[in-house]
Amino acid sequence: MKSIWQKVHIILTILCLFGLGIQSAIALSNEECNLQEQITFKEIKGEVVDSNTKKPLGFATLNLLESNISSITNTEGKFILKIPASIRNGKIKISFIGYKSKEVAIAELTDSFTTISLNESVLELQEVNILTLKDATNLVKEVFKNKGDNYLKDPTVMTAFYREIIKKRNRNVSLSEAVVNIYKTPYISMKKDEIKIFKARKSTDYRKLDTIAFKLQGGPFNSLFIDMIKYPKYIFGDQNIEDYNFNFNRVTEINGKAIYVIKFKQNKGVTKPLYKGELYIEPQNKILISAVYSLNITNNFEASKLFVKRKPRNAYVYPKEVIYRVDYTEHEGKWHYSYSNAMLEFKIKWDKKLFNTVYTMNCEMAITDWEINSSAPKLSKNERIKTSIILSDAVSGFSDPNFWGEHNIIEPEKNIESAIRKIQKQLEKDKTKGRTSSAIP
Repeated sequence: MKSIWQKVHIILTILCLFGLGIQSAIALSNEECNLQEQITFKEIKGEVVDSNTKKPLGFATLNLLESNISSITNTEGKFILKIPASIRNGKIKISFIGYKSKEVAIAELTDSFTTISLNESVLELQEVNILTLKDATNLVKEVFKNKGDNYLKDPTVMTAFYREIIKKRNRNVSLSEAVVNIYKTPYISMKKDEIKIFKARKSTDYRKLDTIAFKLQGGPFNSLFIDMIKYPKYIFGDQNIEDYNFNFNRVTEINGKAIYVIKFKQNKGVTKPLYKGELYIEPQNKILISAVYSLNITNNFEASKLFVKRKPRNAYVYPKEVIYRVDYTEHEGKWHYSYSNAMLEFKIKWDKKLFNTVYTMNCEMAITDWEINSSAPKLSKNERIKTSIILSDAVSGFSDPNFWGEHNIIEPEKNIESAIRKIQKQLEKDKTKGRTSSAIP
């Protein structure tokens, strides 16, 4: 029988490899292909680091101001940001939780490689309870112990925007988006959340996939299960929390509150692939506000077994990096899941072939609206999606142009905040027209 940590990955981020005939491929729409050919981009490469320690900052965000163009850094702090060549005078805002944001003019960024340094937002130790710093492990345990007091106690119906992107090297090969309804059970409940798809669409260019297609199994559940307060067993369960070492790192400030940053990593002698990262905890009430962490992939073979479901015999597939982020939001004294992101990079090595292939997968989900609904009906079997769903197979492409917009083109460079604003407007229009939620179109 597989252990808890093995089951987690199989549900959380299974990747399926399927042999695929090129003749049966589905191409992007002509409209999108023509658009990509017409627009030329300037590619900016660089890294984001701590100004003092020079430590790379993974999951830092970069946004071109007054536009929808954005990117994020990988675990090594590296980034690639594509900007239309016609934009020359804009500014890029770089942000990372616990650090002061910075704005840099495009003209100041070199064409080769740029290093951007951020300063920590640090508070003096006398402003916090120093006694709590003596036992970081106990503080983390208290966070999960007190979740019934700090996080939503009632059944809640949430509306969320979900997006997943698969790239081969640096080119998009599969894009999927969905607006979903999440029937979220109380944080103290052992019942899992359920998801119903309201609207969904996809665009996949199999011509760029050679004879193999990467598919991400799990769809919106990949993001939802990163909610570690609801699903602590997937990372800090009773069976493996003792496998970690927790240490106080620093005090920072978020929205005017003093926040402890707790670093964690697996203990020496623990051989199974676990995690390392940082937890951002409000110490007074023992509340997790955010977490950024990555999987230990020192043992490529063991890490590969957590993700790869099927593959050709002559291919060796293993992860190069796997990083996660989850954020929580407070409303009327109670906290709830608000955003999560998973980034996975895989390499395929073929027998008797000189060159390798690198695929990158990114999935993210953000809550756009929610309401307490104690009388929410249980979803029927036909309504709720399975944790094994492959979104790119389940949806029918560019459907319902009235909902997604007149151009009906997925734009992966748009940041999720911009997409949410558009989705919220469309949902309001649907409500005023008296439409009811539908299944997968």
